[in-house]
Amino acid sequence: MNENDAREATPAPADDAVRWATLVTAELDIASDDLARLSRSVLDMVRDVAHGVNRPSAPLTAFLVGLAAGRAANASGTQIDVEVQMRLDQVTHLVQVWETATEQ
Repeated sequence: MNENDAREATPAPADDAVRWATLVTAELDIASDDLARLSRSVLDMVRDVAHGVNRPSAPLTAFLVGLAAGRAANASGTQIDVEVQMRLDQVTHLVQVWETATEQ
């Protein structure tokens, strides 16, 4: 097997991410269209937190967004994707405030 064959046989990280997300959404009974609608926004928020605050805060923040959105959707009966997007917007604003405060 040459180097090109090895690269073709090894899945790209993005392929692994898609396969993993598909597996997790099925296991957790999450609609794949929810994943499709929200994944880019979630990944952007995680990136912003990782670079604007610190890396360990990124996965914890993603969990907290999901927890808050789930509780709000349960309490109000609104769509979960609406609640997730609202929380993502809140965190994005919070990261901007954090970065401004730490620059001073």
